[in-house]
Amino acid sequence: MRVTWAGATNVGMKRTLNEDAFLLLPEENLFCVADGMGGHSSGEVASRIAVEEMAEFFRVTGRDEEATWPFREDPARGYDENRLITAVKLANLRIHERGQSDAKLRNMGTTLVSAYFVRGKGDVLVGHVGDSRVYLWRRGALRQVTEDHSLLNDYIKTKKLTAEEIQAFPHKNVIVRALGMRPHVEVDLFQERLEPEDVVLLCCDGVTNMVPDAALAEIIRSHPGDLQRACDAMVAAANGAGGIDNITCVLVQAHA
Repeated sequence: MRVTWAGATNVGMKRTLNEDAFLLLPEENLFCVADGMGGHSSGEVASRIAVEEMAEFFRVTGRDEEATWPFREDPARGYDENRLITAVKLANLRIHERGQSDAKLRNMGTTLVSAYFVRGKGDVLVGHVGDSRVYLWRRGALRQVTEDHSLLNDYIKTKKLTAEEIQAFPHKNVIVRALGMRPHVEVDLFQERLEPEDVVLLCCDGVTNMVPDAALAEIIRSHPGDLQRACDAMVAAANGAGGIDNITCVLVQAHA
């Protein structure tokens, strides 16, 4: 399976600092989006550490499959699944350690979505913490793969909120799981079998809070074969809707 890719990030219309980060690591078929949070510049630090640690772990283990891992493998999972989960857990630990060692960075954190396109298998593995999202676009339809780790989503599942109640929910920005909050983190893992021309979208809530899913699907459909233009169009759409947060998206397309 061959993939093509593109990414874009933008500070938005309301913020002065971009606390998002994204990773394009095609040599390891790894792609990530991180949305940092915390006072001052600490969110920016957390998101940067997240993507840097993901990249470093994949580079090291890509060169040497016998390299020592910082966490024990889960025997119920395969090598590729354990590799992605371990990378996310290591990123979490490094962010937490940095926050504990520097009072200015205490309580910093970040969301993370990561997509690892497994060579020779035609699958994508998605590792996920927080409310940034991964979508799968297939033949014109866009489907959300991840489930938001947010207070709103918890209420939707437990309280059966109506569309009006969801729209009026006062704590939409509260997430219940993130990297850096504790030394250990639970990582959600999803696996998808890909078809030729499928597109995987990774994005922060600065995109999804501004642009409806149907509009994101239409942007992908309207830019066949030009992922960078599609990313730029998503940024423009989010800013056009108000751009109240930082905006980051990554698109990866599978080819036969």
